[in-house]
Amino acid sequence: MASIESGFIKSLDVYDVRFPTSLQLHGSDAMHKDPDYSAVYTVIETNLAENSKGFGIAFSVGRGNEIMVKAVEVIRPMVVGQKLSYIFNNFGKFWREIVQDGQLRWLGPEKGATHMATASVLNALWDLWARIEGKPVWKLLADMTPEQVVNVVDFSYLSDALTKDEALDILKANKPTQAGREQKLLSDGYPAYTTSTAWLGYTDEILIEKCRTALKEGWTKFKMKVGADLADDRRRATVIRREIGYDNDLMMDANGRWDVEEAITWMKHLTEYKPLWIEEPTHPDDVLGHARIAEAMRPHDVGVATGECCSNRVIFKQLLQSNAIKFLQIDSARVGSINENIAILLLAKKFNVAVCPHAGGVGLCEMVQHIIMFDYLCVSATTAGRCCEFVDHLHEHFIEPVVIKHACYMPPKNPGYSTEMKENSVQDHIYPDGQVWAELISSGKVSK
Repeated sequence: MASIESGFIKSLDVYDVRFPTSLQLHGSDAMHKDPDYSAVYTVIETNLAENSKGFGIAFSVGRGNEIMVKAVEVIRPMVVGQKLSYIFNNFGKFWREIVQDGQLRWLGPEKGATHMATASVLNALWDLWARIEGKPVWKLLADMTPEQVVNVVDFSYLSDALTKDEALDILKANKPTQAGREQKLLSDGYPAYTTSTAWLGYTDEILIEKCRTALKEGWTKFKMKVGADLADDRRRATVIRREIGYDNDLMMDANGRWDVEEAITWMKHLTEYKPLWIEEPTHPDDVLGHARIAEAMRPHDVGVATGECCSNRVIFKQLLQSNAIKFLQIDSARVGSINENIAILLLAKKFNVAVCPHAGGVGLCEMVQHIIMFDYLCVSATTAGRCCEFVDHLHEHFIEPVVIKHACYMPPKNPGYSTEMKENSVQDHIYPDGQVWAELISSGKVSK
C-alpha cells in the first residue's frame, strides 16, 4: 500500500462541469428559479505508484462556477509540491495556512467563492488520504483516535463556545460504545429524507406522482419548497399532505426568501400543515433574525433549520449561542471541507442541537453521507431526531453513487470520499465546450 511518507503533490487540475438541470426545473426554488447544477471538480495527482489521485467537488448552480474555478487555480501553488506527510500529519495546521493566506483571505475571510474553492481542493485531499489508507472517509475518521481527530481541526474563533479540551472530552466519551453503533450503521444505514418530490417548478401532477412513488419506496420524510407565493404554498402543501398524510414528516424550505417579520407572518399561515421545520427563512447571515423567527415559531412547534449557505463555523457558533436553530444543516462544500465540518459537528453536540445535513446538487449526497456517519459514530452518537437530505439527481455520473435502502443511506464501501466522477460525464459536461453544452448552445436551447 502507498504511504503518505513518500508522497508529494505532483499536479492539481480543475474543471468547470455543469449539468443543464434548468431545462426540467430540477432544483428550482423561491430564489433559484433555473439552476444548472454545477461542480468545481478538482483532481489532485501525486507521485505514488498506486492510489495516486484524489477528487474533490464544490457546488454551484451555474453562472459563477468559473469564479470558483479561477480561485482553485490561485490556490494551486500552495498545494502542488507539498509533501503528503506535511499535509496529513497536521491537517488542521495546513488547513489554516490555506484559508488564512495573507493575501487571499482578504476576499473572505473564510467565506464566499474562495472558501468554497478551498473546499473543492481539500475535499480532493481527503479523498486522496482515504484512498491511500484503503478506507472510505467515514471509516478513516471513525478509526482515528480523539487526538487525531482534533488534529485536523482549526479551533480558532471558537474558544468562547468550544475548546479543544471539550472537543476531546466529547470524542473520548463516545469511543467505548462506537463499535456497536458501527455494526448498526452497516446493517441499517443512516436515516434520510427526500426533497426530490416537491421542487417549486413542478406541476401538481408531478408532485402527486413523485409523492406516491416515494411512499412506495418507503420514504417517511418529505421536504417542499415555499416562499414565492403564499396561496400557491398553501395549495401545494394541501396536495402533499393529502398524499403523504400526517403520520409522515413534512419540512418546508424558503431558501432565504423572506425578511424576518415577513417570514413569521408567512409561516403562521402554513403551521396548519404541521411542518417539522422551516428552512432558511431569511438571509443566512442574519443570526438575530433567525433567533427572532425561532422564538415566534416555538409556540407552533415549528423548528428553524439552516446551514447550507452558512459561510463558516463562526456563523454556526453564533446561531447556536443565540438559540436560533433547532436543526443544524452542514454542507460538504460550502465551508472549508471536512476539517471545518468536524468543528461544526462538535459545536452542535456541545449545544445539543440535531444535525440534519443539506445535500443534493452535484456530489453533495456522496460526500455528506461520510460526515454524518462519522457524527453518528463519534460525535452525537445518535440518529434520534436526525436525518440527512437526499435528492435523486445526477448520481449516475459518479463511480460510487450513494446507495439508498429503506430510505436510509448505506455506508460507502470503497476507499475515498465517493467524489470521483465518470470521465465521460466530466468531458461531456465541461462548460461551454463539452458535447452536451455545445449541442444545447448550437441548437439555441440555451444561451452561452
